[in-house]
Amino acid sequence: MMLRYLAVGLLALPLAAADLTEQYRATADKLIDAALADTEGYNRLAFLCYRIGNRLSGSPGLEKAVAWSVEQMKAAGLSNVRTIPTKVPHWVRGAESAHMVAPYNRALHMLGLGSSIGTSEAGITADVVSVNSFDELAKLGRAKIQDKIVVYNEPYTGYGPTRVYRSTGAARAAEFGAVGVLVRSATGLAMQIPHTGEMNYDEKWPKIPAAAISPEDAMLIARLIADGVPVKVHLEMGAHTLPDADSADVIGEIVGREHPEQVVVMGGHLDSWDVGQGAQDDGASIVACMQALAIMKKLGLQPRRTIRVAFWVNEENGGRGGVAYREFVGADIKNHVAAIEMDGGAEAPRGFGAGVDAASMEMLKQAAKLLDRIGAGEITGGGGGSDIQPLIRDGVAGFSERTVGTHYFDWHHTEADTLDKVDPEDFRKNVAALAVMGYVLADMPDRVVAGASGGRRGGRGQ
Repeated sequence: MMLRYLAVGLLALPLAAADLTEQYRATADKLIDAALADTEGYNRLAFLCYRIGNRLSGSPGLEKAVAWSVEQMKAAGLSNVRTIPTKVPHWVRGAESAHMVAPYNRALHMLGLGSSIGTSEAGITADVVSVNSFDELAKLGRAKIQDKIVVYNEPYTGYGPTRVYRSTGAARAAEFGAVGVLVRSATGLAMQIPHTGEMNYDEKWPKIPAAAISPEDAMLIARLIADGVPVKVHLEMGAHTLPDADSADVIGEIVGREHPEQVVVMGGHLDSWDVGQGAQDDGASIVACMQALAIMKKLGLQPRRTIRVAFWVNEENGGRGGVAYREFVGADIKNHVAAIEMDGGAEAPRGFGAGVDAASMEMLKQAAKLLDRIGAGEITGGGGGSDIQPLIRDGVAGFSERTVGTHYFDWHHTEADTLDKVDPEDFRKNVAALAVMGYVLADMPDRVVAGASGGRRGGRGQ
């Protein structure tokens, strides 16, 4: 008898999942149709990019963006719009330049790395050593690195494995007595564009100035040195860190009709680096998330659970917005059903990564079919992102919206991260994907259950 009941139960699972697809097909089509016809969201993004611009933590641009975000959420008709105050780091780039002064004079394309110290007013002039890896650095040792500038000419093999030279390269070089580092930008595209980003020091070693240079400049220096030609570089950086500044996350929501205490949150980071406009990283993402809720509101849709949009601050150089949000949630973390982070740009959407258990994954695979019409029906294991990591660590199911990512690292953290890189049609498809997935997660009869997470980087902001 027990075996018969078990068999009946197992047979019912696929049917229940299939029913989920049909249950939401009409609503999903309405959301997709509205998103694909929407122009308001892209216009909001244009204002953020052209009228506010880049938004580094501690800058006037970020605080202007916080105020604007509150206005836009209220204009979209969201409820409980509020800010969550937090202190953020305040790093200032200052004037900066790098020149190769031997074997000939040539300006280098450079951007100081976030959190780097500056040079003296006179700058640093030093001989250069070039390495392709940390192993090569160690083989050279202190005798060949002392009082020199290290150039990391690491070949790009993907953002994850390559960014470690940017984040820890200064500390590793300082261990051997280097006076500065220049890191080949973490990109596969060579167009004389330097890419900035976060770096970290090690308290065991002196802090030394660190900057990114273009791939072409790194390859030039490496080839000269390999040919036995001595290279000398002059580096000037006015970078400095001021006391922490006041800032805030911004949230708004559609309150659930049956379980208002249960929450599905989706969002991205409001801050950006101090170059470009922060269009793909991460302006397009936060506006797409907000517009997904705005469209639900216009269609009169109110899911069972509360669906919330969050604009987190300080993702790029500290992560304090995600921490502040977790502290805001407090003991109610048990009522956070899912957290979706979008931090990989708004190119054509492919689907979602989901850190859920096996049973939840089967349901989501059926629900994802609702997005096949826009090419975003892919569901894979692992979902997360740096801003929602504090939630995931405490048991919330993490999701990451994923795109084709064809060109994201061409403009990532550069002056080229501007609105023209955001295709309006792709942007609207992202709005549609977020609207459908967000609504289904907030309305489906059963809660998803957290499972294996994709780790820190569902997104790619830092």
